[in-house]
Amino acid sequence: MPAKIALVGEAYGENEERLRLPFVGASGVELLTMMNEASLIKLTQADYSSIEDFWRKGRDPLNIALVWASHPEFFCTNTFNLRPNSKNDVLALCGLKKETGSTLPPLKQGKYLWPKYETELARLKKELEEVKPNLIIALGNTPSWALFGQTSITKIRGTVFHSTLCPGLKVLPTFHPAAVLREYKYRAVTVVDLAKAKRESAFPEVRRPHREIFIPETLEDIEVFASRYLDRAEYIAVDIETAAQQITCIGFAGQIDRALVIPFLDPRKPGQSYWPDLSTEICAWNYVKDICALPAKKVFQNGLYDLHFLYRGYGIRPSNCEHDSMLLHHALQPESPKGLGFLGSVYTDEPAWKLMRDRKTNKRDE
Repeated sequence: MPAKIALVGEAYGENEERLRLPFVGASGVELLTMMNEASLIKLTQADYSSIEDFWRKGRDPLNIALVWASHPEFFCTNTFNLRPNSKNDVLALCGLKKETGSTLPPLKQGKYLWPKYETELARLKKELEEVKPNLIIALGNTPSWALFGQTSITKIRGTVFHSTLCPGLKVLPTFHPAAVLREYKYRAVTVVDLAKAKRESAFPEVRRPHREIFIPETLEDIEVFASRYLDRAEYIAVDIETAAQQITCIGFAGQIDRALVIPFLDPRKPGQSYWPDLSTEICAWNYVKDICALPAKKVFQNGLYDLHFLYRGYGIRPSNCEHDSMLLHHALQPESPKGLGFLGSVYTDEPAWKLMRDRKTNKRDE
């Protein structure tokens, strides 16, 4: 059976070095357990027996190697098929930029890979291009750095990327199981990411949803959009952005692929208002009020924040406030983060859009 999923770790630990195989120690046990919880793998009774033998028989890595061997749908490898040092620290393979002369991005700030280890990246590339999995799961910062050049795992996890090391292959990063063992708070997030990995492994390409965002240039544009896409909608998603204690823009979506964003702040203009004069801006706010009053059920993310701003600052009280995606997610996954960026990484196929913006707003999703 060809492997649909490639699991890429960092480097060998003590147990892995003994067999020269990845994920055959305690980290491998944790990874298998999380994959099973996410329905990414179905462990058999024989698998459970091997895992029990691992703990009962002095952590013999052969027991975990047997589990992986019984699941050929997964290809396991490391960024570096070697043990960096006694602490398993991959930064031991790095030096200062002036010392290494490396042309690669740093693995960590100020830490550049010594050229003699670049052959490991060539080996990883060859392995993955031969296997051609539908999905590569990058477990931790090191494989994420190797596969698509980014290392902020807490920000990029859960989002699908195109691999720069292996063009044509897609990568989903998440936490390394060793990090989960060190900090249990990462576990629920990793299980959610592995559940998403199951969905993504069904096809090889990166699929991004089609979206249309309409920004009005005139008041008539608002009226036309509302009459076409909002007046008869069953649900309307509402979201505001704020800065300096004022609403900078507000978005409305009556369907999954089309949204209206009404701006109010434009720093490029002399008065910093998007609209040409005060009377026009007041009319735009009246349209906002009318949309908020439509009978459609309203959906928010951290709605208490939005509702407070709309009512206290602008006298707008939306009707039929039915759902809050932050609270709904928290009910389903109380141990995981509940910010909009996290929800987007879990429930959508969008890129990591929170990394694209170049300025911060006041709104917090926690």
